[in-house]
Amino acid sequence: MSTTHTEAAMQPPRPATPANIAARLDRLPATRTIWQMVILLSLGGYFEFYELFATAYIAPGIVHSGLLSTTTATLFGANGMAAFIAANFAGLFIGTCIFGFVADRLGRRSVFTVALLWYSVASVMMALQHTATGLLCWRLLVGVGLGLELVTIDAYLSEMVPSHIRGRAFALNQMIQFLAVPTVALLGWLLVPAEPFGIDGWRWVCLLGALGALPVWAIRKHLPESPRWLAAHGHTVLAQQLVSQLELRVSADYGRPLPPVTSAPAPAASVTAGSGWRELWRPKYAPRTVMLVLFHIFQTIGLYGFVHWAPTFLVERGIPLASSLGYTLTIAFVAPFGPAIAMGFADRLERKWQIVLSALAVALAGLVFGHTDTPALIVGSGIVETLASAILAFNFHAYQAELYPTPIRAMAIGFVYSWSRLSGAASGFLIAYALQRHGVEGAFVLIAGCMGVVMLAVAVLGPKTSGRQLESI
Repeated sequence: MSTTHTEAAMQPPRPATPANIAARLDRLPATRTIWQMVILLSLGGYFEFYELFATAYIAPGIVHSGLLSTTTATLFGANGMAAFIAANFAGLFIGTCIFGFVADRLGRRSVFTVALLWYSVASVMMALQHTATGLLCWRLLVGVGLGLELVTIDAYLSEMVPSHIRGRAFALNQMIQFLAVPTVALLGWLLVPAEPFGIDGWRWVCLLGALGALPVWAIRKHLPESPRWLAAHGHTVLAQQLVSQLELRVSADYGRPLPPVTSAPAPAASVTAGSGWRELWRPKYAPRTVMLVLFHIFQTIGLYGFVHWAPTFLVERGIPLASSLGYTLTIAFVAPFGPAIAMGFADRLERKWQIVLSALAVALAGLVFGHTDTPALIVGSGIVETLASAILAFNFHAYQAELYPTPIRAMAIGFVYSWSRLSGAASGFLIAYALQRHGVEGAFVLIAGCMGVVMLAVAVLGPKTSGRQLESI
C-alpha cells in the first residue's frame, strides 16, 4: 500500500464518538472489501432461507409419509400441515421477539454465529423424527434459531455498509439468500417423490440444508463486530480500531484517497444501550412501530400464503404431485432475479414506494394464479408473484433496520418482526380454512386482501429513508 493511500485511510484523529464512527463508515466507497462483507453475511442467510422456504417443497412429502395431513376437521387441528407451519412461526416468534434483544446486549457477531449452529442441530433432529409431536417440537426449535438469526442479519448488515449503497447491499444479500429457493425446490423435485436408500425424500432435504450450513458457520467467525454497536456500548476505542482497519483495506481497493469525513447527526441522547421497550412507543418511533406491526401481520399471510402452499394449491386442483413440483421448481428458479433486477434501482427509488408497488404486484399476480388452469398462466403469474415477493422482501428487511437507532435496533426489529411470526402461525390455519371452504380461488382472495392492507399502512405511515444516514433517520 502506498503512503498516500495509508494517509488517506488514516485521516487526522477525531473524537472516538458514535457519530464520528458512523460518519467514517458512511463515507466509504463501495469497494471489493465492502461487498465481500455483504457476501459473507449473506451466505449464512442462504441456509436460513433454505429452511424457511423448504416448507412448501417438503410438505407434500410429509403428508405422503402419513405424519401429517393436508387439512384437518377442525380449524386448529394439530395433525395437519397448518400445525407444522404454525410450529415454525411460533419458533420464529420466540427467536425474534423474546430473544431479539440478545444481539443488542451481546453483539451482532457472536449471536450471528451461535444462531446458525442452533438451527443446524435442530434441523438434523427434525429430520430424524417419526411422530407428529416430535416433528412439531423440533420444527419449533428450528424456528427459534432462524428468528434470532434473521433479526441479527438485518441489524448487522445495516450497520456495516455505507448509507449510499444500503439498498443495493440488502438487494445483494437477498439475492444470495434467495438462491436457496431454487436449490431447495430442485432437491424437493428430485428427492420428495422418491425414497433414496429407503429414507423419505423430505428428510434428505432437511439434512442436506443443515449439513451445508456448517462450513458457513466456520467462515463467518472471521467477520468483525459492528463498530456502530461497539460505539453505542461505550467500546469506542475498539470501534475506532476496527474502522481504521476497514479504512486501510478499502483504501487499498479504491486506489485513491478516501472521501473526507463529514459530520454526522449525533444519536438521540435519550436512546442508550439497554433502553427498554418503551422507546418503541415514544412520539418519534410510535408511528413507525404501528406501521411495521400492521405491515408484518398482513405481509406474512400474503407472502407465505403463496410460498408455503403453492405446490399444495396445484395438487388440490387435480394436478399430479410431480407436475406441481415441476411447475413450482420453474417458478422458484426466478426468485434470486428479483433482488438482482432491483439492484439497478434499489438506491434510486424511495424504499417505501418500492414496498407499495411490489405488494400491488403480489396481489394481482396471486389473483391470476388462483383463477387459472392454463400451464403458461400458472407459471407466468407464479414468476411475477415470486419476483415481486423477492423485491418486497429485501426492501422491508432494509426498511425495518433503518427506522430505529443502534442501541435498540435488534430489539426493535425483533419486536415488529415477531408480529409476522404470530400471523404466520395463524396463516397456515387461515389458508387451510379458506382452501377447504372456498377453494384455491378463495385462498388467493385472502392473500390479495392482506397485501392491500400492507400497501395502505406503508403509504400512509411509512417515512422516507433511501440514501439517508441511519443516525439522521
